[in-house]
Amino acid sequence: MTARRAAPIAASVCLASFVCFWLAQRAAHVSMIDLLVYRAEGWTVRTGGDLYAMRATHAHLPTTYPPFAALLFTPLTLLATAPLRALATTVNLALLLALTHLSLRLAGRPPRAAVTLVAAALCVWCEPVWTTLRYGQVNLLLAVLVLWDLTRAAGRGGRWAGVGIGLAAGIKLTPALFAVFLAATGFTRRPGGELRQAGVACAAFTGTAAVGALALPYDSWRYWTDMLFAADRVGHAEDAADQSLRGVLARLLHTGDPGPWWAVTAAVVTALGLGVAVRARLYGPEPTAHAWGVLCCAATALLVSPVSWSHHWVWCVPMALLLAAEAAGATGRRRAAWWAATATAGALFCSYALWRVPHVSQARLELHQCGGQMLLSAGYPAAGAAFLLLAAVRTPRSEPDDFGDRRACPKWPEDKWPEESERRGQEGAGEPAGDRLQAVAKE
Repeated sequence: MTARRAAPIAASVCLASFVCFWLAQRAAHVSMIDLLVYRAEGWTVRTGGDLYAMRATHAHLPTTYPPFAALLFTPLTLLATAPLRALATTVNLALLLALTHLSLRLAGRPPRAAVTLVAAALCVWCEPVWTTLRYGQVNLLLAVLVLWDLTRAAGRGGRWAGVGIGLAAGIKLTPALFAVFLAATGFTRRPGGELRQAGVACAAFTGTAAVGALALPYDSWRYWTDMLFAADRVGHAEDAADQSLRGVLARLLHTGDPGPWWAVTAAVVTALGLGVAVRARLYGPEPTAHAWGVLCCAATALLVSPVSWSHHWVWCVPMALLLAAEAAGATGRRRAAWWAATATAGALFCSYALWRVPHVSQARLELHQCGGQMLLSAGYPAAGAAFLLLAAVRTPRSEPDDFGDRRACPKWPEDKWPEESERRGQEGAGEPAGDRLQAVAKE
């Protein structure tokens, strides 16, 4: 099927999937409660109230983001609840399309509309995406900002690469780990543009903090000196929806505060996870080494964050698409193994298994889970750990001899994409092989 015929069919499939998704959310009477909290934060800023004393909705939810985020939420106060929910759903579905496109680009796939549309039609049904739209969360926006930075081609506005990560960290702190990843990668290999990108990210993040401090000096002081360290403001650590290592330990130890056990575990996993990410980025098999490094960093951030609600795991979209890209480029038994890994990841994130355990927040039932319930409510951290392990296994233990040359090679070998190979062969007929390779590398 030609691309011209495939794109309209894929668009129809995607539209049908999105419409069914929207109808299913309406039938489930989703509240978009976090979206209403965002609007309340914006209203508190507009009226000059105490941002971190504010409580919103019937659940009395507090402000947990930096002051810069509350400033961005002020336009939400201009809309009534019904149109605000409709707008948030539309924007999030558009962001899912953007995330899918960027994920395929990260994995080295050519940006084909049909593939993006079909992938988005499937990914919209995974639990993290469903829950993001159910609550009206900002997770898709943060992932798009980060991947927009990490998939930009050099020479095409590359001097601003890092701004997206800085802005994302200014809204919610967890993406700041990507700047650490870039810095560690840049220090490990020289020369490298990662150090510059990390510097731009730090500058952008500092700018968001400065804007917050200028506009909301009292709230900024409270956040950076007190609220930042109050992890219990977000919710109970043992909540089944908390898919971080801290949540797993809280349920395993039957305590609402895993304390030093979590601190030690988080420190170890951060060091190991970033080590795996940097090695995968620098020494992993091409053409997906960069993608594995980035997504290992994402998995590490989700694991070690004090709270990683299930909707934070929208990074399952690029992870699953990377596994599918590996399967598409493999042969024989390796191809079957990669497809099995892709299917396993898809089944896990579409299973909604964590919601099959008793989870009444007020009763704190998760403090009394049995072994089977603990397994059901630890699926995402297990998947993140497995992803890191897989990246470590596929990365050579020693630096390749041709490491310096590999960094200048094009992302995908021509024999992986017959159509592209044929086009380049026609355009490069009569040219020396070295000139054609240099032309491909510049692309």
